[in-house]
Amino acid sequence: MKKRIQSFKYAYKGIRNLVSSEINFQIHITAAVLVLSAGFYLELGAGEWTAVLLCFALVLSAEAFNSAIEDLVDFVSPGRHEKAGRIKDIAAGAVLITAILAAVIGCVVFLSKIITRLN
Repeated sequence: MKKRIQSFKYAYKGIRNLVSSEINFQIHITAAVLVLSAGFYLELGAGEWTAVLLCFALVLSAEAFNSAIEDLVDFVSPGRHEKAGRIKDIAAGAVLITAILAAVIGCVVFLSKIITRLN
């Protein structure tokens, strides 16, 4: 049981580190808060909430993996190296793909609600 509690402590420490030191993670958190507010205002249904929350989890997880990969690359290869840059670019690209897909899903969920409200 102590090992499991310690594992959660390490995970919490990692999240705290992300929130306090990674500007892109902070931007994603801010966007998530705004989207949550809009979701409550527009009274999303259960399926819509599921899609939105899944998008949050995917984008934030992708950003966490990207940050970990960048830190690992910097640790292993402190100098400039073409391969290190490529690895970082690919990880950042994965975040971009996830964020774009989340934005598209957000448009599908929210635009229909907004159009309904306007009519």
